[in-house]
Amino acid sequence: MKLLKGLIVLALFLLNYSMLSQTKPAKKMYDGIDERYREDQIYISATFNVLNNLPVGISQSGFSGGVHAGFIRDFPINKKRNWALGLGVGYSLNIYNHNLVVSPNVNGTLDFSVLEDLEIKRNRFHIQLVEVPFQIRWRTSTAESYKFWRVYTGLRGGYVTRFRTDFEAETGERYQFTNPTGINRLRLGATLSIGWNTWNFHVYYSLVDFFKTGTLSDQDRKNMSTIKLGLEFFIL
Repeated sequence: MKLLKGLIVLALFLLNYSMLSQTKPAKKMYDGIDERYREDQIYISATFNVLNNLPVGISQSGFSGGVHAGFIRDFPINKKRNWALGLGVGYSLNIYNHNLVVSPNVNGTLDFSVLEDLEIKRNRFHIQLVEVPFQIRWRTSTAESYKFWRVYTGLRGGYVTRFRTDFEAETGERYQFTNPTGINRLRLGATLSIGWNTWNFHVYYSLVDFFKTGTLSDQDRKNMSTIKLGLEFFIL
């Protein structure tokens, strides 16, 4: 995951540089265009989370969703400032409801089992991530117009700060465990945000699977990932 580490270092450098640069005069004009004009630097999104490429017998149950927010520094790359690069930092909270039970074993790896006949009251993953989004941005906005089309695409790296599995059966059996050794903490996904004015469709397609060890077959284990679909809002 050298790409993710590089994005984190670059994001910290550019964010620090951008804050220092704000001490300069607030406005400079070039052919009637504000040379300081930037767009869409704070994002908030809500998504429906889909488990992708599930092993045989595994299914989602109930609602699985996420809330994501952060800051993306906008770096225009042309005179009209309608093309830009974006790099920032954010935080992501996610819940996945399903019938896959994951538990650590004595070897330090993970055991996987499918809940079939047992009545389930709750079985879910709670996942929190620090994220580093990188975007290539196109929009029809100007410094005076706030209603415009936008198409933003790129990559979003992430680091899992907390992973918790929460299981409870109707019989009263219950257990939780946090941050098992078998999860992939480093994440990377492709993103697309497209929309008009306030409403923007957002999709995140994970390029990294959830787990790196376990008792599922190698093929099943490496393909289990996530797709997030929802709405994204930008301000400032």
